[in-house]
Amino acid sequence: MTEQIPLSALELAVVVEGGDAGTAIESSVRVAQHIEELGYRRIWLAEHHNMEHIASSATAVLIGHVAGRTKTIRVGSGGVMLPNHTPLIVAEQFGTLETLYPGRIDLGLGRAPGTDQLTAMALRKNNMHAAFQFPDDVKELQQFLSGDNVDSKVRAFPGEGLDIPIWILGSSTDSAHLAARLGLPYAFASHFAPAQFRAAVSIYKREFRPSEHLNEPYVMACVNVIGADTDEEAEFLSSSLYRMFIGILTDQRQPLQPPNPSLALAWSPEVQQAVNNMTACTFVGSKDTLSRQLSAFIAEMGINELMATSYIYDLNKRLASFTILKEALQGI
Repeated sequence: MTEQIPLSALELAVVVEGGDAGTAIESSVRVAQHIEELGYRRIWLAEHHNMEHIASSATAVLIGHVAGRTKTIRVGSGGVMLPNHTPLIVAEQFGTLETLYPGRIDLGLGRAPGTDQLTAMALRKNNMHAAFQFPDDVKELQQFLSGDNVDSKVRAFPGEGLDIPIWILGSSTDSAHLAARLGLPYAFASHFAPAQFRAAVSIYKREFRPSEHLNEPYVMACVNVIGADTDEEAEFLSSSLYRMFIGILTDQRQPLQPPNPSLALAWSPEVQQAVNNMTACTFVGSKDTLSRQLSAFIAEMGINELMATSYIYDLNKRLASFTILKEALQGI
């Protein structure tokens, strides 16, 4: 029996039908506590804005809340959209989190706005070119967190000198070059943007330069997972996920809906094809089915860690899905 690949989870604090932001956040806490008991390595929260049914806009605040309700699991950002913030503010926020929860905080960085363009303008004001400054902003943030920043006139307290792992996040090939050049771990958003996953991983591994942070390339892939006792039940539960993606593509967003497979079939072939493209890295089934599917995926892509997100309407079934996933990965 080989050692199990590290397993982690992504949470967006998604509001379900009949719930609200408070219940969504509490559900994310429940997930964190549950997967901590199962031995998952980390749980990340994602930054989104102007999305009525996602409660993870104040990501650093939510990370602190989840870390305070757990004991050992790493908690981090998947990610902080750095162009929405100044590097100094991020260094101070995550320095504070690391001070409160030593050895448990991750800092995943992305360059996308995590929202629409109009909201991005509200976030960034006169700095709408911030995304082009992403590589320089990452380096500035690293400098603020470095112990070598002691002679600077601008310093991050708390933050300076703390060991906070920085990850580069990507949903295309762009950030793969940066992660490789800086010698940082790379996390890919294949749960919603799988099209360039293979190319991005290839670029990252080919161009990787060892650094003080990392000797060898380290890739984490985020995928959608719906696990249940049977394939049939998992397929039924997955209809909530597919309806969510249909809502995103048709701009008819709703709270996460109860499973109802028939409603997901009412859309045009074009929409269905777009959903299929977005969800190509989605794994649905029983323990045995997930084990077969994910074993092949992990071996083919050569990833070092798997991160799962699970859009299941019923919280208890979502918790059970994380348990089934853990069991499915035994020996992989």
